[in-house]
Amino acid sequence: MKAEEQLPQYLVAHIRRAFAEDPRTSELGVRVTIRGSKIYLSGEVNSLARKRELESVVTELAPDITVCNDIHVVSSAEPQSDYEDLQ
Repeated sequence: MKAEEQLPQYLVAHIRRAFAEDPRTSELGVRVTIRGSKIYLSGEVNSLARKRELESVVTELAPDITVCNDIHVVSSAEPQSDYEDLQ
């Protein structure tokens, strides 16, 4: 059965499971939504590479469906302060 022929909730569950189990991603925090003929990804990851890998997983599972990757890349580095130490 083609991805576009699956019920949306089954396809979403399949994609989320793939995100969790695929060694390239191992991701649980990304939201997957299907609206019409598009799959939307949203959430936050710590690198552009991870964002691209998540999109690749979806494209492999549903090659005939358009992916809208709205995932934001956030830095996991320690915040730097411009304030002086007050000791």
